[in-house]
This record gives sequence, C-alpha cells and structure tokens, in this order.
Amino acid sequence: MRLLTELLGAFVSVGFIALIVVFQQEIRRFLVLIGRNASLQKNKAWWSFLFGRKEIVKNNSIRLKPIIDACKSLQKSRTGALIVFAKYFDEQFYLNSGEIIEAKVSRRLLESIFQKTSPLHDGAVIISENRIKCASSILPLTENDKLPPQFGLRHRAGIGISEMSDAVAVIVSEETGEISYAKQGRVRMNLSFSELEKLLDKDY
Repeated sequence: MRLLTELLGAFVSVGFIALIVVFQQEIRRFLVLIGRNASLQKNKAWWSFLFGRKEIVKNNSIRLKPIIDACKSLQKSRTGALIVFAKYFDEQFYLNSGEIIEAKVSRRLLESIFQKTSPLHDGAVIISENRIKCASSILPLTENDKLPPQFGLRHRAGIGISEMSDAVAVIVSEETGEISYAKQGRVRMNLSFSELEKLLDKDY
C-alpha cells in the first residue's frame, strides 16, 4: 500500500506538471487577464473618486465618438466591418494573422481600413487600450449551429471571439447596414447608435 501510494503520488505530480506545460499559454493569458481586469477596476475607482462621475462620462463620450461616427458612416455606405474591443491584447493570438497598426483611434482610419479596395478590409480590427492595435485579423468562428441563417463570416467571427475571451465585437452588416453587438457568445441585433454607445461605455 505504501508503494502504491508513492506511485500514485508521483503520477499525480507528473500529471500536474504536464498539464502546466501543455496549457502554459492559456494559464498565462488567464492570469494576466485577471491582473489587468483588477488594475482597470482600481483605476476606474480612483478616477471616479478624484474627478467625479461626470468627468468619466465626458471622457468616455469623447473616447467613443470616433468609433460611433465610423459605424454611422459604414452603415450609410453599406460597408461591412468587424471591430473587436479587447481589454487585454494578446499579441501572440491577434497578430497571428493580422497586420500591426498601433495607431490612435480615428473615424477616417476605421473607414479606410474597411473600404472594399483596402487590402486590410477582410478580417477584424482589434482595438485595445484606446488604440487600434491591428487589422485584417482572422478570428475563430463560432460553432453555434442555432444562429440565424443570414449571419455570415463577420457575425460568426465576432460571436466566436466573444465566446473564447472577454472581448466584445461590433459587426456592421454589408447587406443591410444593421449594427450587431456580440458579448459572451450572445448577439444583440439591429442596435441604434445610442444603444451601441451605452454598451461600449459599459463593456469597453
């Protein structure tokens, strides 16, 4: 029994180490995500204490304005778009297929990226820390088979990234111009711009 106990203990130890080795990237991403979220919440609390809620609302409106304006323009021109808002930007994950941008968020830049003649219009734009980090990023598609049949690759990619991370996605339909919002694998369709701004203000 003593020998068996020692063998089982050694097996469990080796198995635990093997799991850490195999899933080290996922574990690292999870720990960093926890740390970043805690830091963000702490910064928001200090900002609210020092400057007040009105100042936060004002700054958020300024921060979101170029994004909302770009979505309005894309909707009007029936230009398809997929914009992902990531609290934590994992370079190894997002840059695997995307092109580095690392630029200030602006309406004109977003519009130009998603123009059909642009070499970067396919795929997603990733925004994190108030910066456009990369464009033309190919994302994993959701495996949910209960989605509406009109959902194309943009919608399925937006839902897919929201299923596997804390990111949220804004999708502009090329066919209808409809604005959709994906979070935690769920999607809200046909949003008004005031609704979109409220959701982004809350989640991003």
